[in-house]
Amino acid sequence: MPAEDIREIVKEKYGEAARRVKAAETAGCGCDTSPTPCCDPISTNLYDATQTDSLPKEALSASLGCGNPTALAQLNPGEHVLDLGSGGGIDVILSAKRVGPTGKAYGLDMTDDMLSLARENQAKAGIRNVEFLKGEIENIPLPENSVDVVISNCVINLSADKDRVLREAFRVLRPGGRFAVSDVVVRGAVPAEIRRNVELWVGCIAGAMNESDYVAKLSAAGFQEISIEPTRIYNIEDARQFLTTKGFDVDRIAPQVEGKFASAFIRARKPALSTGARDQSCCAPTCCSSDESAKP
Repeated sequence: MPAEDIREIVKEKYGEAARRVKAAETAGCGCDTSPTPCCDPISTNLYDATQTDSLPKEALSASLGCGNPTALAQLNPGEHVLDLGSGGGIDVILSAKRVGPTGKAYGLDMTDDMLSLARENQAKAGIRNVEFLKGEIENIPLPENSVDVVISNCVINLSADKDRVLREAFRVLRPGGRFAVSDVVVRGAVPAEIRRNVELWVGCIAGAMNESDYVAKLSAAGFQEISIEPTRIYNIEDARQFLTTKGFDVDRIAPQVEGKFASAFIRARKPALSTGARDQSCCAPTCCSSDESAKP
């Protein structure tokens, strides 16, 4: 399927999810406001109460991830963080709290409805050090060397051009910056009919990469210190939930996918500049003053 078609399908599905959350809020109902899950049961029980008690309920309702990158990533006060595919903004808001007022959290999303919902959630949470950007993760609207950490939550697998996404993540990271994302990975051969199913692509399954491919693509983009840490491996009953509403013969397919999909935390690092490179790139007035004073 052409990349543009996949992008439009993803945009519509996630826009629909945001509209459902906002409609429930407007109606003031006490019903379940959760959108159709990204990859149920993958998207459930990802955040604990200590993280979510102070957040708008709509931020949690619109969460369509497969992990909790903000709990696993090292985020330090003063750092700049970018969330690829920020959705309703939950990971951006949590990141902004951790980097503090001297830091900043960016959220990037291509869906107008999600961006609107995220900005409303930011206002409700009273968080100032956040900026939501409209754009595609294949074309990040930030300059190179501008953020310390790139996070993402079950979004990179939705892209039809993952190589470009990873190159863009590498570009915007500062030297020594970290890549720290939650994503679904494949651990073995998967039936082709699942790969071809668009609904499962949108649901974080059909677009997932093999672990070895993920490592190879990160390395090709320039990353080092790459690791993949499974956080949940899905069993046959989970597989049944993936497939029940998708028109598959569940009893035939489910055994073939048991244990083949996992949520994982993927870490990598952009190489730091060498001493020589730092010297050559220095342009601050005082940067080379000590060198100048040392000259005879």
